[in-house]
Amino acid sequence: MRFFPLLFPACLLLASCNWNVTGDRTSRYLAAYGPPQQEQRSPTDPGAALPDDASYWAGDHVKGSPLVRINLSQQKAHFYKGGKLVGVSRISTGQEGHDTPPGQFKIIQKNKDHRSNLYGVFKDKVTGQVVNDDVDTTKDKCPPGCIYVGAPMPYFMRFNGGIGMHTGYLPGYSASHGCVRMPDKMARKFFENVEVGTPVIVER
Repeated sequence: MRFFPLLFPACLLLASCNWNVTGDRTSRYLAAYGPPQQEQRSPTDPGAALPDDASYWAGDHVKGSPLVRINLSQQKAHFYKGGKLVGVSRISTGQEGHDTPPGQFKIIQKNKDHRSNLYGVFKDKVTGQVVNDDVDTTKDKCPPGCIYVGAPMPYFMRFNGGIGMHTGYLPGYSASHGCVRMPDKMARKFFENVEVGTPVIVER
């Protein structure tokens, strides 16, 4: 018992850094852009994902031209085929300062294995340990001995400059740098059913 005051702060430090079994700190930044299973979070964590009871897909056997309608206030994306609603996905759009702009757009690129060239992490070349997990390449310079790793954005569907829909972590509020994050299963369905030229309407 006499050593408890010394050990307790150390335990808090390790817990707050979220170390994994390999000794590397888990990057919350990369977890935010990857599939939800990449990071296990406590239900009491303010950044924990909400249960997805809103997303669904019923468009596999429906014919007609595709259209995506993104509603920023509802934080939902609606998928239409031939004017019929066939799918709804929960989303997380741009946070304040990185807002997802409203307007009428079209899919201009599809990339199943896309990685960001703007946002990601710096890792030590030798150990692979994350040195900085919130990198913005327009402002941050890669330290000596480190490499830049772009944030993964699977099933990327670009529709407005650097903005697109893709698999990502959904905390229940707007949290991205402008992109439209989706649950992995929904990003896959949207990706499979859009094509270059598919209209995308973003509304408040």
